[in-house]
Amino acid sequence: MEAHASHVVTAALVAGLLAGYGIAVPVGAVATYLVSLTARTSLRTGVCAALGVATADWLYALVATLGGSALAAALRPVLVPLRWASALVLAVLAVRGAVIAVRHYRGHRIATRSTPPPPSPARAYLTLLGITLLNPTTVIYFAALVLGTHATDAVRPLEQGVFVLAAFAASASWQLLLAGGGALLGRVLTGNRGRLVTALVSSAVILALAVRMLVR
Repeated sequence: MEAHASHVVTAALVAGLLAGYGIAVPVGAVATYLVSLTARTSLRTGVCAALGVATADWLYALVATLGGSALAAALRPVLVPLRWASALVLAVLAVRGAVIAVRHYRGHRIATRSTPPPPSPARAYLTLLGITLLNPTTVIYFAALVLGTHATDAVRPLEQGVFVLAAFAASASWQLLLAGGGALLGRVLTGNRGRLVTALVSSAVILALAVRMLVR
């Protein structure tokens, strides 16, 4: 009996880790923005932003395990407007990042107080949490995994909890890795021109991914 329970928990742990990495690893607009934000600010801000993304993944994993197919079906009618809203937010962030980078580059000889203050860690957390929550496809993804894995068996609360926590741990570890890469990039590109190029490239990629989000 104990061996069976241990096997069930282990299976839920592995499934949660795979699900978390499966939704987190593909580099999209949010990941690009996370790296760029960390490069422009600090590792502390990047870590908070990364945890914002992981928190959204955790919430959707929890919702999917509790709501299952009923919740996934309820979200389908609003997928299009939410996708538009997500793309709009990302486009605004991309344009704003490019404008601030150009303004900072042109005025780098002026007093530094003219440079807009970087976002606080709390604001970075809430911003990335909100952007990621605007992507309801995540809950469809988790719901499909939960339903596909447990189509016939009843899912126990312990198994649900292990799955959700494992998915959060996987997402958080990957997002923190991206934040660390952004911090390293920020240290390497210390020059004013290097930061300008990095910000413009990042904004272009985010904008392109936002457009692709609408046409797919």
